[in-house]
Amino acid sequence: MHSEILAQEGYTSVSVKESPARELFPGIRLRPLWTGTDGAQANLLEMDPGSSWPHRDVHEPGPEEVFVVSGTFNDGARDYPTGTFLHAPAGSWHVPASAIGCTLFVFYPEG
Repeated sequence: MHSEILAQEGYTSVSVKESPARELFPGIRLRPLWTGTDGAQANLLEMDPGSSWPHRDVHEPGPEEVFVVSGTFNDGARDYPTGTFLHAPAGSWHVPASAIGCTLFVFYPEG
């Protein structure tokens, strides 16, 4: 066992169950997992069946990267099943929704 791995500055872990959920919109919850010193963020987004973003979600100041952990995500144009990766460049937008519910890993490399 290499316990010195865990002593490295910035090396961290978090249990999703221990990360407090914040309701963004009805049926849509955000669980923060990590925030870097430069503003980068890693989050888990949970969407209940039938939930949807009430307006355009614009990706600013930087891109958004999404991995569909479970369920089916819809960006307003098409469905993306479990195992799909999406990259949305800065300035692009979508209207997140899910007919059956989904869990997403969402990463903002530039905050």
